[in-house]
Amino acid sequence: MNATRALQDSATMLDRNIRHTLRSPDTMIMTVVLPVVILLMFVFVFGGAMDVGPGAYIDYVVPGIVLLCAGFGASTTALALSTDVAEGIIDRFRTMAIARSAVLTGHVAESVIRNLITSAIVIGVAVALGFRPTTDPLRWLGVFAVLAMFVFALSWLAAALGLLAPNPEAANGFTFVFMFLPYVSSAFVPTSSMPTWLHWFAENQPVTPVIETLRGLLMGTPISNNWILAAVWCAGIGLAGYLAAGALFRRQTRA
Repeated sequence: MNATRALQDSATMLDRNIRHTLRSPDTMIMTVVLPVVILLMFVFVFGGAMDVGPGAYIDYVVPGIVLLCAGFGASTTALALSTDVAEGIIDRFRTMAIARSAVLTGHVAESVIRNLITSAIVIGVAVALGFRPTTDPLRWLGVFAVLAMFVFALSWLAAALGLLAPNPEAANGFTFVFMFLPYVSSAFVPTSSMPTWLHWFAENQPVTPVIETLRGLLMGTPISNNWILAAVWCAGIGLAGYLAAGALFRRQTRA
């Protein structure tokens, strides 16, 4: 099967997954409503108690909120793929003349598109609440490129976890780390305010350099080598997820 046919099949799977998302109230709430609620909670409930130095807390926290929401969004890929396996649709696809890789690429592509739209909504709401980024059009492109890279990597990892999980409920639990890591990073408070042992972890886990890169692009804070670390982490996570998802999918669809 040639590359053009595989691309066409991937586009068909992408269209299917987008339709499923639009018709699923749970997914729409997780995708659109929950990110906005999280933003409102951190700005209005916790914001007054947070000391992040000069500037408004909303300017500090928005990059972290966007990344947290991207993690929530990517985790739904595991649930969607595990549901497909549990309901037998993967076995149905196996009997059809389509590229097997299209099933995975369709889920990952839908995740990236959905999360970029969600990120734009969250940033738009944040601007209405007083968020004032100092970025320019070129840096805005950089923001969405970094977000796309991060979500792409997480989505492949989520796809692998969805195939590994014995059922959709387990798949949901497997992706808990996606929601946990941003809390132990520089997303909501500076890592310097944390205990020494936690500070080390927060500084050396994959989410912090991505957040610092986004914060630098949006607010003009120093990025230093965080963009390199972010790219390396995303490439490593994405490659590991891609290889694991491919191997698990081949095992499940082996004749």
